[in-house]
Amino acid sequence: MAKQNQYLPQSVPHPGETLAEKLEEMQMGPKEFAVRTGKPEKTISAILKGGSAITTDMAILFENVTQIPANFWINHQKGFEEYKAREKQKEALREAADWAKKFPIAALVKCGFMEKRTTIEEKTLELLSFFGFANQTAWAEYYFEQQLKVAFRISLASTSQPYAISSWLRMGELQAERMAVSKYSAKSFRDILPKIKSIMATHPTNFFEQLKQACAAVGVKVVYTPCLPKAPLNGATRWLNDSPVIQLTGRHKRNDIFWFTFFHEAGHILLHGKKDIFLEDVEYSDKDLEKEKEADSFAADWTLTKAQEEIIVSFPQLTEKMVIDFANEFKTHPGIIIGRLQHRKLLPHSVGRYLIEKVEL
Repeated sequence: MAKQNQYLPQSVPHPGETLAEKLEEMQMGPKEFAVRTGKPEKTISAILKGGSAITTDMAILFENVTQIPANFWINHQKGFEEYKAREKQKEALREAADWAKKFPIAALVKCGFMEKRTTIEEKTLELLSFFGFANQTAWAEYYFEQQLKVAFRISLASTSQPYAISSWLRMGELQAERMAVSKYSAKSFRDILPKIKSIMATHPTNFFEQLKQACAAVGVKVVYTPCLPKAPLNGATRWLNDSPVIQLTGRHKRNDIFWFTFFHEAGHILLHGKKDIFLEDVEYSDKDLEKEKEADSFAADWTLTKAQEEIIVSFPQLTEKMVIDFANEFKTHPGIIIGRLQHRKLLPHSVGRYLIEKVEL
C-alpha cells in the first residue's frame, strides 16, 4: 500500500511573487509589462497580488518579455495549485480524524496493509489510500449508501461494526486482486468439490494451499484474511469483476468449522449467483435468511449429510473408534463428525476433542 516518497515543500509562493521580482529586476512597472504582453493591466496586477493564475497562453507571452521559458511559469503555477490543493487536503484530513479513529489501524499496519504513521492526519491519509477513496464521504457513500451497487450490494450501516468489517473486506479485495485464476466455470467448480472433500477428509498439512490451487484452476479465488478486532467473521462470499471470491478467517481454528464455512460459501456461489454479498456471522438489513439456510444445507451435504448424521446418532453408545470408522465410511474427517454432534449437544465437548484438527493459517 506504500506510495513512493515525494518531495512536498512546506510552502510554495504564488508565481506572481516571482514575476514581481523579475519586473523589479527589469525596472519595469505593471503598466508597461501589460502593454508589452498585450494583457489588461488589471489582469497583471491581479497576478502580482496572487489573486489570479498565469495561464498557458500568458506563459508564452511572458516568455518573450521576461526571457524566462514558458514552461517555468506553467510549472510554477502548477506547483502552486498543487500546494493549495494539498493544504486543502490537510484541512480535510484534520476534519476526518475522528472518522479514522474508528478503524482498526494498528491491526491493518500489523497485517501489512498500511504503513505505520505517526500523526492522525498521516494515518487518515494512509487509511483513505488503503480503501482507494479520496475522502470519508466517498467511503460512506460506498459502504453505507450503496452508491456503487455493481460492486457492493449491501449497506454496512446496519451492522454493529461497519468500520472493522469494511476494513476486513477491503483486505480480501486487495488479496484477490493479486491472484491470477482461470476463467470461472460453475460446472468445473461443482466437478472439483469431491476432490476438495477428499482434501477435507485427509486434512494434509498443506490443505489450504491445495484448496486454493484447486479452486483457482476453476476460476474461484480463495483467500485467507486474518480476523480484525471487532470483526468476528468466519467468512464472506462476493464477486469481484468476473471472479467469485471466498474470503476465510479460520477464526475458530477448528477444521470442522473451517470446512463447513468453505462449503457454505461455495454453496452461495453455485446457488445464488453474482447479485449478493454474504457475510457470515454478521447481521445486516439485506441478509437473506432463506439463502443462508440453502448454503447451510449445501455445506452439510458436502461435509456430513443429514442421513449420515442420523445413522451415527442412532447408536446409543458411540466410541471414538466408531467415529473414525464412520468418517472413513462417509469419506469425511472424524473432526467433522465430532463437531456436528457437539453442535447438536449430543456429545460433551470433552469427548473426541483430539479428533478435531487445529487450523492455523
